[in-house]
Amino acid sequence: MEIRLNGESRFIEAPHLTVAGLLEMEQVMSPEMVAVQIDGEIVHRCAYHDTVVGDSNQVDLLYFMAGG
Repeated sequence: MEIRLNGESRFIEAPHLTVAGLLEMEQVMSPEMVAVQIDGEIVHRCAYHDTVVGDSNQVDLLYFMAGG
């Protein structure tokens, strides 16, 4: 399937990819510090294992950053 991840086209060979699986595949070091948005809708953290990423989805990983 093809998705857009943070604005970049990505081909993924996974028939049933969940948000949790995508975070693992992308080797996100601190998934508790990342918000995930699919097609403009925020995915609740408690649903990461149940929410499936589908073909042509726009997925954004939003990282929390501290600053001053």
